[in-house]
Amino acid sequence: MNIGALLIAWVVTAVSLYIISKLPLGVEIDSPGKAFISAAVLGIVTAFVRPALKLFFSIPNLVTFDLLSSLFTFIIAVVCFGLAAWLVEGFRLRFGIWSAIMGAFALSLISGLIYKLLGV
Repeated sequence: MNIGALLIAWVVTAVSLYIISKLPLGVEIDSPGKAFISAAVLGIVTAFVRPALKLFFSIPNLVTFDLLSSLFTFIIAVVCFGLAAWLVEGFRLRFGIWSAIMGAFALSLISGLIYKLLGV
C-alpha cells in the first residue's frame, strides 16, 4: 500500500468514526482530533490483531468450508474496534460489546459510502 492510499484510508476512517460518534450507537469520541488518533490506532491494531485472529479462526473456517468466513471477519472487526476504544482515551463504547458491534458495522457502511463518493 502506498503512502497516498494509507493517508486516504486514515482520513476516511477518522471521518467515519467521527460521524459514527454522532449517531445513537453508544460510540463516543471526544473531538475530531481524537477521531484521527482513534483511526490510526484502529489501523495499527487491525494490522497486528487481524493476522493472529485469522489464524485462530482458520480451523473453524476449514470445518465449515468457509461458510462462516464473513462472520469470522466481522468478529475480527468488532474485536479490533473494541481494542482501539480501550486503548484510546476519549474513544468510548457506552454499551460495551453492543456499541462495538454496531460501531464496527456502521464503520464498514459509512467508510464504504465515503470511498464510493470519492471514487476510490
